Amino acid sequence: MTLPSHPILTCDATGRLEAKRFGGDEAKEWPAMQQAGRAVAAAVRRDFAEVGRWPSAARILVLVGKGNNGGDAMLAAEALLDGWPKARVELLFAFGQLELRPLAQRAHRLLAQAAGNRLQVVSPKAMSGAYDLCLDGVFGYQFRPPAGPDVAALFAQVNELPIRLRAAVDLPSAGLFRADFTYATGCVKTPLLTDANAGRVRYLDLGFFSGAEKGADRVLTSGILAPLAGLRLSHSDKRSQGHLLILGGSRSYPGAVLMNVLAALRSGAGLVTALVPESLAPAFAARAPEAMWVGWPETPEGGLALEGLHLLRARLPRATALEIGSGMGREPETLALVKDIVKTVRLPVLLDADALQPEIVRAAKPPLVLTPHAGEYARIAGSAGLGAYCRTSKATVILKGPVTRICDGAAIYHSFFGGPVLARGGSGDLLAGLTGGLLAQTPTRPLLAAARGAVWHGIAADLLARAHGQTAVQTTQLLDFLAAALRESADEP
Repeated sequence: MTLPSHPILTCDATGRLEAKRFGGDEAKEWPAMQQAGRAVAAAVRRDFAEVGRWPSAARILVLVGKGNNGGDAMLAAEALLDGWPKARVELLFAFGQLELRPLAQRAHRLLAQAAGNRLQVVSPKAMSGAYDLCLDGVFGYQFRPPAGPDVAALFAQVNELPIRLRAAVDLPSAGLFRADFTYATGCVKTPLLTDANAGRVRYLDLGFFSGAEKGADRVLTSGILAPLAGLRLSHSDKRSQGHLLILGGSRSYPGAVLMNVLAALRSGAGLVTALVPESLAPAFAARAPEAMWVGWPETPEGGLALEGLHLLRARLPRATALEIGSGMGREPETLALVKDIVKTVRLPVLLDADALQPEIVRAAKPPLVLTPHAGEYARIAGSAGLGAYCRTSKATVILKGPVTRICDGAAIYHSFFGGPVLARGGSGDLLAGLTGGLLAQTPTRPLLAAARGAVWHGIAADLLARAHGQTAVQTTQLLDFLAAALRESADEP
């Protein structure tokens, strides 16, 4: 099954794609360049909201090479000036204005006409003071090293300037430009998966793909959420929307399982039952009365005791998915309980946090979803690559990180949504609860649930950061942006 996604291409494959699509015909390339420029400008405006309002008198520095990347950057600058009469642009031609290729020359003329006296051509020596935005359009995917000492010195200088947002068009030039965001126009190129200077990658879909193209590495699109934003069947009831059982929590880590439940309740699942240590259940029921809370016998240390197993078994026949792990701790009795459960349960199971132990994962039967961060992944998979581990374990894995990767043993899907606003405790607990709720709704399609969970979680995080910034927020505020994330995905072309 291929999810709503597009292939990630090598630079050589990108060249072949563009040759097939445009055939070197500038009459076909020019509309695509205009589309790319507008898309970059729109993305910059959205992402700039994470550091504040777009300034009415924005100062924009544009680094221009010879070819299409420079043209994209100049057209983006032209779009960013539109409606902001006090904004201004400084152009720096890395190889001189006379070296511009025809389409880049055309883009420059359009920018000069629109900007008038708000456009200034500068040299490296003239760059000074603070900029609101720097657009890097020097080198594209056709670059072949080395960059040359003059260009390297230019990027070293630019990297030291006070700039509020640094954006690379398509790829950070020569791997030297230090970007906050890289806007991958048309397709995502494989160097972006490993370039530490790329910052956060934004895929700008220009309509190059139908979605049916093959590729072992793929980028997820927001279209994966579109069915969730649509109308439900008119005869639906709570039993037809899935029933998730959540087992987790301890007196030592009470908040994690509560965040699981709060996220699951927003996932669209019809029913959520939470089995938690009995000392926690009354307070949690007051916090989230929509869930059914079941008090579980506790160990002396406040974990889940073996003697509560009958409580789960009585509820399994009415459930469609089971989630285990968040906040439960690592007491031997609790881990033995979980291992016993996963050996026999026949529901789709999601394992998170402390349930991600090698012996538990080995005992579990598919369909199985795992949600590790890098440390947890190393604990269960060792040095195995993601694809190989998924094939061996027969699990669907959401490998959390700056770029979240989802795999079931076939293709690896990359979610470029989300960012540093998620770098706080509890983000993974919300993702697990959200994904568990989605799994309960599509129990026969764990890969779909996993990918939807990662994308939905990431888009909501982007909206949270744009509304409140990355710093002064709480993890659970993300929940209030889940509905808006669905609406936004439905509005995407």
